Formats: sequence, C-alpha cells, structure tokens
Amino acid sequence: MRRRDVIKGIAGSAISWPLAAQGQQPVERMRLIGMLMLFKADSREGQDGVRAFQQALQKLGWNDGRNVRTEIRWGKNNVDLERQYATELVALMPDVIWPLVV
Repeated sequence: MRRRDVIKGIAGSAISWPLAAQGQQPVERMRLIGMLMLFKADSREGQDGVRAFQQALQKLGWNDGRNVRTEIRWGKNNVDLERQYATELVALMPDVIWPLVV
C-alpha cells in the first residue's frame, strides 16, 4: 500500500466520523417522580388521585415506562409509616416528590 493511500484513508475517516456521530439522537433520561399517598393502597380516593395525576402527565407527553417512572408509597394514614416512606422517596433522589392528598 502506498503512503498516499494510507493518508487518504485516515483523513477520510477523520472527516466522516463526526458526520456519523451527528446522526445519533440524544437519549432522553428517564425522570423519576416520587408520590407519597396519605391513603391506603386500596382506597378509592387514592386510586382516583393517582389515575388523575397519571392522565394529566400523559396529556403533557410524559408516559410511565417511556420517559418517566413513578414510585408510589401508601402511608395508610399512619404518621410513622408516612415518615418512613418520605425518607425512602428522598433516598431515591427523584426529580420531584408529589405529596398527594385528595
């Protein structure tokens, strides 16, 4: 192989590499929402509140499992349990913690 051909090959790949890299779309990171519910998990009020919250997020383009993940903790109207769950949610370092009181 001639030296000139090697230099052309290196120069060509150096020029085309940034062009190929530009074609990649940035990966959107998954957002995390922590929800602290002050109800029991089987309460109608709590389930209605979660459903309404998730529907509102979907209208804004946030879909659970695609670009957002929701961690829900049910406090069961127990102050000690709510305090424990609040600590757990903070430890997960979510983008936002939503205390849902319906």
